[in-house]
Amino acid sequence: MKSLSDIKKIARETIAIELAAVAKLESSINDDFVNAINLILSTKGRLIVAGIGKSANIANKMVATFNSTGQPAVFLHAADAIHGDLGNIQEGDVVICISKSGNTSEVKALVPFIKNMGNKIIALTGDPNSFLAIKSDFILDVSVEKEACPNNLAPTSSTTAQLVMGDAIAVSLLACKDFTEEDFARFHPGGILGKRLNIKVQDLISDYTPKVNSNASINEVIIEISQNRLGVTAVLNDKKLAGIITDGDLRRMLENEKDISSLCAKDIMSCDPKITKPEDLAYNALKEMEQNNITQLIVIKSEKYLGVIHIHDIIKEGIISQ
Repeated sequence: MKSLSDIKKIARETIAIELAAVAKLESSINDDFVNAINLILSTKGRLIVAGIGKSANIANKMVATFNSTGQPAVFLHAADAIHGDLGNIQEGDVVICISKSGNTSEVKALVPFIKNMGNKIIALTGDPNSFLAIKSDFILDVSVEKEACPNNLAPTSSTTAQLVMGDAIAVSLLACKDFTEEDFARFHPGGILGKRLNIKVQDLISDYTPKVNSNASINEVIIEISQNRLGVTAVLNDKKLAGIITDGDLRRMLENEKDISSLCAKDIMSCDPKITKPEDLAYNALKEMEQNNITQLIVIKSEKYLGVIHIHDIIKEGIISQ
């Protein structure tokens, strides 16, 4: 049984070894890397990422990253490829083949078929002199000095290096394509970022449009705020926004005024309410509320009052500010 200090030491050594493996990758960012990126950018086909064993797991993750950043990609298990799945590779596709040794039997069987089909191969390998490296068009060296495993057996540092190199490829591609937050959101409509960049104020505006005339009595104001359950009402003057009254304004009025019978809406309203437009992003509206410590915004278009958007409606959609 290892002591607490022993476990901490092992974990720290693991991290240090893997950090060294990642740092070593900088020397692999050479002309072959640039040429590989340009090859992928110029192809009209897809990116096929092949691997076996733990490298297959990394290949799957790479495919997910590529697809989410606008680069069409397909995973291909090296063993399955030589038993029928080779048909996944189409004319014009570029193949990234991942293998630490570059000399597994599956890789040796697969690579010649890919070459005979006329597809280009980018090798991610830990052995630049391996069969895979020699047969590939471009070599990305992901060799490591040792695995973090005490026995130097379990793929740890090597798979970390593969993963980071995959991210380097993905980020280089999206940068070359000027891939924006809006582009990312198109591929993640159900995620938080997708919602932040897609859902607009008009999608969440309340069905109820609380409003009173500027000369409305305090009793009318209280009834309007109570009925709409938004804690607010707009104050209009000749159908134009004149101000806003919140339930907080009502409380302050009751605290400060002894006789409220002669008061009307214009006497207690705030004349400079925070507003938003229907085409504005709901996420930006949320940030505006948080910055001003308020819970709703008045929605205006071309000086026309459209209604209210409440912070609860935004949060309910899963649009969470940070």
